[in-house]
Amino acid sequence: MSWQAVLLGAVHARPGIARTSVARELGMPSGFAAETTARLVASSLLAERPAPPTGSRGRPTTSLHPHPRGPLIAVAAIAHETLRVAAVQLGGASVALTEQPHQRGEHEVLGAVAAELSSLHQRFGARIQAVAIAVPGTVVGSRLLHAPNLGWHEVDLSVLWPRYGPGENEHSFIAGNDATFAAIAEAKRGAAIGAGMLLHLYVDAGVGGALIEGGRAVLGAHGMAGEFGHMPFGDPALRCQCGAYGCWNTCLDGRALARALHEPPPDDEVSYVHGVLAAGRDKQAEALGAVGNVARSFGRGAAGLVNALDPHLVTVGGLGRELLEVSGSEVARAYRDGLMSFRVPSPPPLIPGHLGGEAPLVGAAEEAFSRLLTDEGLRRWSDAHPGGKRTSARTKTVTAPAARGAERQEHPAGPVVLQAGGTGRAPEEGRWT
Repeated sequence: MSWQAVLLGAVHARPGIARTSVARELGMPSGFAAETTARLVASSLLAERPAPPTGSRGRPTTSLHPHPRGPLIAVAAIAHETLRVAAVQLGGASVALTEQPHQRGEHEVLGAVAAELSSLHQRFGARIQAVAIAVPGTVVGSRLLHAPNLGWHEVDLSVLWPRYGPGENEHSFIAGNDATFAAIAEAKRGAAIGAGMLLHLYVDAGVGGALIEGGRAVLGAHGMAGEFGHMPFGDPALRCQCGAYGCWNTCLDGRALARALHEPPPDDEVSYVHGVLAAGRDKQAEALGAVGNVARSFGRGAAGLVNALDPHLVTVGGLGRELLEVSGSEVARAYRDGLMSFRVPSPPPLIPGHLGGEAPLVGAAEEAFSRLLTDEGLRRWSDAHPGGKRTSARTKTVTAPAARGAERQEHPAGPVVLQAGGTGRAPEEGRWT
């Protein structure tokens, strides 16, 4: 990887970082860092501003920021009730964002998303380097195979960006599961920065998630890993909406709560789950009992996944954050009881994620930027913006060190459902502490 890509990745992780700081952290000579920065500025990738005075001796330095005419990622996150579309710049900030409710009709939702993306293209043109789509279902390539809670099947998501086609670069259109993108977001921008191996569990109408290793999602042979809700942790007599019997989701989803409350299956499971959790927060006895059942099943299942996957950290997103708020003690007890005995003295912490409903959108943008901030991605940008110096000039291949934003660090203060009591292995052995 070239120094340009390494430097740009460091600024993406920590926009506003001082040039002297990033040079020191990356091991770049100061003169070479200045030259590399100048090339990135000339290519409309970075902007330099005077850094605030520090009081230390030496020449004043500059701080590094996204260029105001730099590359953007167009991102759409389709949830069960809403859709959000944004243009995201280097560093993760949105420069445009819209949100609207929907009624889950396939053609209406896809039409609305396509219209918003087209509007972004008209506004920003060639600055948009990729499009990323997050959906609540199983995705392979650009195809949504199955989204049972939307009622969608076999949907070609590439219709959302007609400019994508066989002649386009394979990285210009990305589609993926919302829970997987949420996991990436927590690993790079949220509660799990610095975690070597992360297990993220994302709850809405059931549970999904991902295993993240070194900041990258483990996607499996066909890109469909993370369908945790379809592991056989449930009642084998109950058939899941996916067609299998005994899925974990049959203990966690809106239908499970409705059965416990002796109510009919809800049409909108996400809204129903949210309503029952709100009733539990208000200490309504029947709701608390139903939520407690879900909490115990969730804790046991999380323990099973920890026993199998051996993560450093477990984060919980989506409606799972509300579940921890209402019945965190039930989750913690079931989690600890389900762990293999050698794990109990120092279990992986199980904590709420930080990004909430933003996570799928943030993670989709991060995945797209991970493909843009490469030598190939920078060449594509230079080819489309020939006015500046090519970023490929004076390329030096390096093994990129971790930027400071990806260093192991202590978890920020916040509610912890179950925190390890010991320190575990030493940090140099890869332990998240």
